[in-house]
Amino acid sequence: MAKDNKKMDSNKKPKFSAYWIYGVIIVGFLALNFLGGGSIGSAPETSTSDFNNFLSNGEVEKIVIITNRRLARVYLTQEAKGQDKHTKRKRNSFLPASPNDPDYEFEFGDLQNFENEISRIKSENSVSTEVGYDTESNMWGDIFITLLPFALIIGVWIFIMRRMSGGAGGGAGGQIFNIGKSKAKLFDQNTDVKVSFENVAGLEGAKEEVQEIVDFLKNPEKYTSLGGKIPKGALLVGPPGTGKTLLAKAVAGEAKVPFFSLSGSDFVEMFVGVGASRVRDLFKQAKEKSPAIIFIDEIDAIGRARGKSNFSGSNDERENTLNQLLTEMDGFGTNTNVIVIAATNRADVLDKALMRAGRFDRQIYVDLPDVRERKEIFEVHLKPLKKEDQLDTDFLSKQTPGFSGADIANVCNEAALIAARKGNKAVGKQDFLDAVDRIVGGLEKKNKIITPDEKRAIAFHEAGHATVSWMLEHAAPLVKVTIVPRGQSLGAAWYLPEERLIVRPDQMLDEMCATLGGRAAEKVIFNEISTGALSDLEKVTKQARAMVTIYGLNDKIGNLTYYDSSGQNEYGFTKPYSEQTSELIDKEISNIIEEQYQRAIKLLEKNKDKLTELAEVLLEKEVIFKDNLEKIFGKRPFDKKEETIIEPS
Repeated sequence: MAKDNKKMDSNKKPKFSAYWIYGVIIVGFLALNFLGGGSIGSAPETSTSDFNNFLSNGEVEKIVIITNRRLARVYLTQEAKGQDKHTKRKRNSFLPASPNDPDYEFEFGDLQNFENEISRIKSENSVSTEVGYDTESNMWGDIFITLLPFALIIGVWIFIMRRMSGGAGGGAGGQIFNIGKSKAKLFDQNTDVKVSFENVAGLEGAKEEVQEIVDFLKNPEKYTSLGGKIPKGALLVGPPGTGKTLLAKAVAGEAKVPFFSLSGSDFVEMFVGVGASRVRDLFKQAKEKSPAIIFIDEIDAIGRARGKSNFSGSNDERENTLNQLLTEMDGFGTNTNVIVIAATNRADVLDKALMRAGRFDRQIYVDLPDVRERKEIFEVHLKPLKKEDQLDTDFLSKQTPGFSGADIANVCNEAALIAARKGNKAVGKQDFLDAVDRIVGGLEKKNKIITPDEKRAIAFHEAGHATVSWMLEHAAPLVKVTIVPRGQSLGAAWYLPEERLIVRPDQMLDEMCATLGGRAAEKVIFNEISTGALSDLEKVTKQARAMVTIYGLNDKIGNLTYYDSSGQNEYGFTKPYSEQTSELIDKEISNIIEEQYQRAIKLLEKNKDKLTELAEVLLEKEVIFKDNLEKIFGKRPFDKKEETIIEPS
């Protein structure tokens, strides 16, 4: 009990603080100011003119001139001290008066002039005032002034050192002495992580792989009894927004083991050796809490292939960090109880040593969701929304091909904002359609100034897209067209692209022909073309180049591809083909595009009356739908029973 009381007493003792030093300095300065001998302000102050009057009247017994301070101390005669004007004088000091204290004091200017003035008054008034001289030095004040700079420097130094060493206001990893410490955020069973595998819709294959890792950490005997070993790492690869980080959050919520989370850029620092030091510290912490999981998001920040684009020949700091990571994951001191999960959308630039078995044993591809998975994702994001009862998630999933999980979350949020803007009490089907329009096409700009001629040209351009796509079997049918400016485009066309895993040449050519239908319509109707087809030309040029140089779909080039999926030739200075082949490639690309352009012109010349009718309806209504196309062209013979989606032309 006595020991406990002693501990309590010791805890009650005030701790040393650097601010005490500042307090002592301030108090010392004030003490010297008030208590220092001879400081101005201890006697009542007067002026030079009043002093001259006192001296002329014979009221001054003695005057002492402090030469080094240009200060005059005045001592009155006994008769003068009894006068009312002198008895009412006020002292500026709070200390009691001493018999030896002067009656007045004041500062003068030039000493020679002051002495001449005193001599003149004494001679004119026959005054025998004693004039004395003295010098004063404040020993403590001089010492204080001498030591003040050193005290300030020491105080600032103590303050900075305490801050840098993680004292008051300093956290681990954020100070100069902790710069080599890991910045990983630790999640354990006591940390509230609300994301679980139930919140991750779709991604069935990826979830199964990751769940197995979590299950291994929970029940290792189930696998080790058969001779299995826990995988060293899992690499999540996929396009942005597909749910790689969300999957890692679910692992943090499901796993009952310590979970370290950080980004690849957290290893990067301006100081040499910091990245490698942070890697060592990260794995040291993980081993101390093993079994544990480390999640590194955007690992391509430190995992890029070594030697690439390193023209200086120096050993890069990023490479040092990568080398340390390789060693920690599967080096000489192998560690079997720490699993590394990483995520990236640039797997093509990662170092081969990082990708090998024994480091990242599993490479899990997280692809864009299909129709069924999009439905599941919609159901997850629709839960917090106040929606209409008859809202069909199948319809919404078919409206959003090519959308990632992040895009679908954005659609749901945008639909709720649109419904609130309209004053609706629930989010309806039309709100979601408007949200998809807003995200893909951009915001409507109904107040944009467009001349009648420009508006007519835009109408025929968009009608050309609709007409050609309606006539071609493999082109996606345009089911909604608008000439209201939206985003950066002056007009937009909405259609439903077929979700294909493989694409044949006929399908690519039909799509290119439909894309060129806008410029072809301008040529057929106005016999002139404009700059409005820029995005169309960019699209078809990429498609034609891909046909010739990537997919080997050109007869003259043959079954060759110049595409490097590994990305190792990304910074090469030479092309993988000769100048003759380069000329042939350019010629074939041009031939493919021109052939589809002429094909679109022939289709539109053959249906010029229907094209004009469609454009006039578009000019009148500004927005037309699938029904308007069917009235003019009739039923599409090869149309599939699909729902519709947007894409700007």
